[in-house]
Amino acid sequence: MGSEPTTQDERFQHHILQGVSRTFALTIPQLPAALYRAVANAYLLCRIADTIEDDAGLAFADKQRYSEQFIAIVDGRADAAPFAAELAPRLAPHATAAERELIAGTASVVRITHALNPAQQAAMARCVRIMAEGMVHYQGQETLDGVADQAAMDRYCYYVAGVVGEMLTTLFCDHCPSLAARETEMMHLAVSFGQGLQMTNILKDVWDDRERGACWLPRDIFVQRGVRLSEIAPGQGGAAFEEAFGQLIATAHGHLRNALRYTLMLPADEPGIRRFCLWALGMAVLTLRKLNRHRDFASGSEVKISRRAVKATILTTNLLVRSDRALEALFGLASTGLPQSRISTPLASVADIAGSRVAP
Repeated sequence: MGSEPTTQDERFQHHILQGVSRTFALTIPQLPAALYRAVANAYLLCRIADTIEDDAGLAFADKQRYSEQFIAIVDGRADAAPFAAELAPRLAPHATAAERELIAGTASVVRITHALNPAQQAAMARCVRIMAEGMVHYQGQETLDGVADQAAMDRYCYYVAGVVGEMLTTLFCDHCPSLAARETEMMHLAVSFGQGLQMTNILKDVWDDRERGACWLPRDIFVQRGVRLSEIAPGQGGAAFEEAFGQLIATAHGHLRNALRYTLMLPADEPGIRRFCLWALGMAVLTLRKLNRHRDFASGSEVKISRRAVKATILTTNLLVRSDRALEALFGLASTGLPQSRISTPLASVADIAGSRVAP
């Protein structure tokens, strides 16, 4: 705790990023070098918190204890070595080799965290605290009947993605001081950006999550149509289920439109930061299109976008990255046929969402 990161730590960060996320291993290197180091580190911190939450072999009390320990480690109040030595061997069999390696290498990751500038460290510590506390809270409430309503889904999305958007915005503003005047507006849009991405993942993974006993869909819009989420089989929800599912696609689409607004606020002379956002946004829109066309899908593999589609997204956004008008036209083309709910105001103030951590 407090020692400077070594060359080996830096190599570990680069290596383990490739192992735990093919998507972010692709997008994060698009960032300017100074941001790459910080954002890669931030992603790994979030992935450690997520690995604790996702582990099926850990009791709820253990997840809470490990999350609290990890928050203290990131804050600089505890040593990573005992945490890593105890947790890594306890991970359930479904954990990947890369996830085990990441947990075992927590000290290397955190040494880099503590070498970043104060603004970066503060943003990451806040993100990890809110994410870890929020995820553990929701972990204790998993049910096949879903969450209560859209507001509850909003809160869940905030804990796992919206707060990450806020952290990234702080990192972007630290890197680009010219963004300071727009930081407040960007913070609200960042929460919406995160929700758009997370809702897309929730919709895509609805049947895979169900297999492990979880459902993050808002139950009220399904109950209104006579559908009980815990009683339907994958791919057999029927017309009423598909109608409600379409409402959620429309909401996610509205958030992704806010994500485009956010991205276009980034300076055109920072193409790397724009690419980082655009690639994630483009893949989410294409996923929503597949979901909308196949609302009766029974497995996430049926609505996964192809490698060819990913390559096309990368190519077109790279060509148009500096042109706001061209990017708006591209988004319009990619989202043709999608239902949409306009998200014209912030979901809630950031303080309101964060203050709802104990609310179901």
